[in-house]
Amino acid sequence: MATAPTIDAIDLAFYRHQGHLTVNGVFSADEMDAVVRDIEHWGETFLGALPPAQRSWYVDGGVSARTVLRKLDNPHAHRDAVRALARDRRLVDLVERFLGAGVSVYFSQIFFKPPEGGGPKPAHQDNFYFGPTDIEGVVTAWIALDDATLENGCLYFGDGTNQGPVYRHFAPEGEPYNLQLPSEVLDKQPMAPAPVRKGGVSFHHGNTFHQSGPNHSSHWRRACALHFVRNDVEFASPALPYDRGLKFKVT
Repeated sequence: MATAPTIDAIDLAFYRHQGHLTVNGVFSADEMDAVVRDIEHWGETFLGALPPAQRSWYVDGGVSARTVLRKLDNPHAHRDAVRALARDRRLVDLVERFLGAGVSVYFSQIFFKPPEGGGPKPAHQDNFYFGPTDIEGVVTAWIALDDATLENGCLYFGDGTNQGPVYRHFAPEGEPYNLQLPSEVLDKQPMAPAPVRKGGVSFHHGNTFHQSGPNHSSHWRRACALHFVRNDVEFASPALPYDRGLKFKVT
């Protein structure tokens, strides 16, 4: 196994100032392929049992030729492969550089973003969704299961927005799950792309504006987002319901 990447003082200062940091080479391509195989199997089973009333929440509306998932929730609670990522010291050591010793995964997601139509995710702040007891106590580790590029819908960040407030979000009619920043806030903030190589991790602060574009390529852009908190942090005033019982103490 290759030497695990580390974060030095310069990296940490960049994160504190910009609100995000990309670290490539945390996991190998083979490890990512194994996770993809596992979540594909899970996704097929989940989709087959998905009630019609919940399809808009999970099915990607940008793909018309076939029915594909846009996301799955809490894989750390359902899949051993993802739980293994969450407790892997190569990742946890990096997370603890941001949050300090003693962290848990409170919530997690798989994002599929299929080729030739995978839809965008509007700009938002995780801390509006989560309503944590400490806005400095949340870091998202966005693990690239495929190369995330400009063409297939990589993340974009609002540099420095971690240093600002948590803004009120809105949801389009009929899409209560799609909370997003209002245009009067977002129009004042440039968004910069942050490509990530397969096996790399993009870390971002809970206040940092972020979004992703559509997938116009012929390649998948799958990712696993693990939302880490310090062990003393809870989601006290979330915009959507989260199951506190799924909080997974890693260290």
